[in-house]
Amino acid sequence: MLISIVYDSGFGHTARVAKAVAAGIQEVQGAEAKLIAVADGLIDWESLERSDAIIFGSPTYNGLISARFKQFFEDSTKAAWTEQKWRNKLAAGFTNSGAQHGDKLNSLVSMALFAAQHGMIWVGLDMMPGNSSSTGSADDLNRLGSWLGVMTQSNTDQGADITPIKSDLVTAAYLGRRVTETARRLQPA
Repeated sequence: MLISIVYDSGFGHTARVAKAVAAGIQEVQGAEAKLIAVADGLIDWESLERSDAIIFGSPTYNGLISARFKQFFEDSTKAAWTEQKWRNKLAAGFTNSGAQHGDKLNSLVSMALFAAQHGMIWVGLDMMPGNSSSTGSADDLNRLGSWLGVMTQSNTDQGADITPIKSDLVTAAYLGRRVTETARRLQPA
């Protein structure tokens, strides 16, 4: 089973989240994670067509996905959308920003709409929000409380070797596992 992760990362933080998603995928026996960084310029459209699921990831800049990620969306029109090559594939998403909220929901909605236009089936995060009670903490999974996808946060004065924090990365790995296990359940016997 092949699960591709297409992502952009301006400062390395979102790449760190992508690697955590890949680690979660690889926890599922027989699953392969393929990381595709849009900044590298060459998109392996054939691998995406062969993938059982595609997980999208972008930093949130000014409440939006990055320009490079938007360019990937536009480039997919000819490569995949016109012939609906990703129809019925699973899709999911993740995003990172410097602010706790940072309007990250808008980025996830953009990804979900993009997936819907490709005829894909969106897999959200089935995890209750963490850090939402007097006994909660930043160490809780899903600490930013998203259901549509994974939201992570990185302090703007710290590098990708330090942030996002462990709970965000564990939540991202959980999403990778969830998408992969869902894809496996949907495969014909």
